[in-house]
This record gives sequence, C-alpha cells and structure tokens, in this order.
Amino acid sequence: MPHSDQLAPHMRVRDIHKRFGHFTALGGVSLDIAEGELVCLLGPSGCGKTTLLRCIAGLEQQDGGSLHIGERDISRLPPQARDYGILFQSYALFPNLTVEQNIAYGLAGNGREQARARVAEMLELVGLAGSEKKFPGQLSGGQQQRVALARALAPSPSLLLLDEPMSALDARVREHLCTELRQLQKRLGITTLMVTHNQDEAMLMADRIAVMNQGRVEQYGTPREIYRQPATPFVAEFVGQGNWLPFESRSQGHARVGALDLRLPESAGTAASGRLFCRPEAIAINPAEQQDNRFRAQVREITFLGNRCRMSFELEQLPGHPLLAELDPESLPRLGSPEIWVALPSRSLQVFA
Repeated sequence: MPHSDQLAPHMRVRDIHKRFGHFTALGGVSLDIAEGELVCLLGPSGCGKTTLLRCIAGLEQQDGGSLHIGERDISRLPPQARDYGILFQSYALFPNLTVEQNIAYGLAGNGREQARARVAEMLELVGLAGSEKKFPGQLSGGQQQRVALARALAPSPSLLLLDEPMSALDARVREHLCTELRQLQKRLGITTLMVTHNQDEAMLMADRIAVMNQGRVEQYGTPREIYRQPATPFVAEFVGQGNWLPFESRSQGHARVGALDLRLPESAGTAASGRLFCRPEAIAINPAEQQDNRFRAQVREITFLGNRCRMSFELEQLPGHPLLAELDPESLPRLGSPEIWVALPSRSLQVFA
C-alpha cells in the first residue's frame, strides 16, 4: 500500500485520556490511521492497548480527547452509531444460533433474502461456504474465528477492530489465520485496528505498529522501523532480542565499556554515558581482520532453533557479561574451537542515554 504519510487519515485519535480511580490507563494517546491501513497496538498486559480499543468502540468513555472517523466526531456517540465491526478474543458467538443466524445478527435492518445473500457472500469470503446450518459447537476454534470475522464484516463497516483475535488458537493455526486475515484485509481495503501482545503477529500483519507502555505510545512506525530503529529502551527490549552494553565514558567517536574500546556510529549523539544496544543477528562471527569492534570471545552455549542458531558468548575483555548472536546453522562446523572472534559493527550499535 502507499506510505501512510501520503494518505488522508481515516481514523484520528487525539490526546485520549482514561483513568480508573487513581490508575491512569491512558495518558494522552494520539494516532492517525490511514484509510485501508492495518495498525497494531502492541504492548504488555496493562499497557492500555485494550482500553484504547474499547474507547474507540464506545465500550468505555474516555475522560478527555477526541475520536474521528473521516470527518465524523464519534467521541460521544453510542457504540451502534460508530460504524465499526469488532472481533473479540472470545469470538462471542451465540451457541444456540446457527452460523447463518450468528452472521445475520447485525443485519437486522435488511430484508430476509438480502441478509441471506450477504451471509452466503461472507461465508464464501472466509472459506466456510456450506456451513450455514452448523452451530458454533460443531466448529473448530479457527472456524469459529472465521464466523466471528464474517459477522463483523457483514454490515460493511468503515472500521474493523480486532481484540487479540488469535490468542485462543494454537501456534500453527494462528500463523495460518494471521496470513489469511491480512490477505483478506488487503483485498477488502478495510481500515483495521488490532490489539495484540504478540510481536510476531504485529510484525507479520501490520502496516504500522504503535508500541504502548504505561498508557502511552512509545513509538509509532512500520515494523521495520520498530525493529531496526527502536526509539526507546522499552521498545528495544520488548520487540525482539537484544544485547546491552553500559558505558560510562566516551571520546572522539568511541565509548569505553569495561576494558573494551568500542567505535560508535556517526549517529551516536553526544551522551557522555548510557547503554549501547545491538541486535544478535548484527554480530559477525569470525569476521575479516579489518572489521571494526573485533574482539576475541568464548562460546558458552549454542541453541538450535531450526533455521537459525542462537549462540551465547562472552568477550575476553568483558567476562561475566554474556551476549547473544544469531547465525546460520551452516556456520556451526566452522566455529571449531570455543574460542572465536566476533565483531560488533559500529553501524549496528545504537546509543541510549
């Protein structure tokens, strides 16, 4: 899809505040969501992501701020007037109604034949054609999720809200349905906001991710930006694996970490002390001699992860501070001795004050 900066916002969230007693659930959240974009709210339990989704849905009333879909101010509208479809974590299907009746529940204003045609269209869309007369109890978890999705899409809403939609599914089904849901969302072009605590789901599905912590958005960007250029230590630690090296002094583009002298990237800023951050896959194993930040290391443990391996090691000049590297399993035979050389390329280091 075009970059979101090139598209007019379809959903505008402005300075949303919400308190529960003395607890601040949302401390001033603002987001723009472009038309046709899929945005993930990602964060740990209690960070405010579900509260924000419920405020957008009208299931909670924010204490301050505004919400717009297009030019409509929906900040104080009841849920039924906000023009969205929602898929809950529990699916919330009526067990005593058939699949057809569940999907048609939100089509009460349509004629019977029109509703039946729409239900058939939705079931075809989600790959469950012919299941009209079944009851939810006769379906697998993945099939129930598809029915709930069909019900959310049936009224043709301008916004789709997804509240942890994959959390009740096992890993293999979850990955498959993530891919299917993303393809369907792209095909329909429906603006979508999804809540998840699972970073793999967010990375797989989202155009942009809002990483939330303690009621605020710490970073809002593409999956690549979130992973490659985390804006805060929290984002760096929450998304993916990472290595941290504290430094207490620096000079002329170098930082001192214990007995190590590390060359810094040109974008390192001017902080006199702080922490260096490096992704495991950025560490080079047995690099060429001209590679910067090259040190002798001791291998401590190697974990086989299928298509990659994770290696724990310590630098000879920094004992007692284990680091992680990720490498291709084909590289393992070449390691030989537990004593190796590693490089922490300066371009891969990020400085946090």
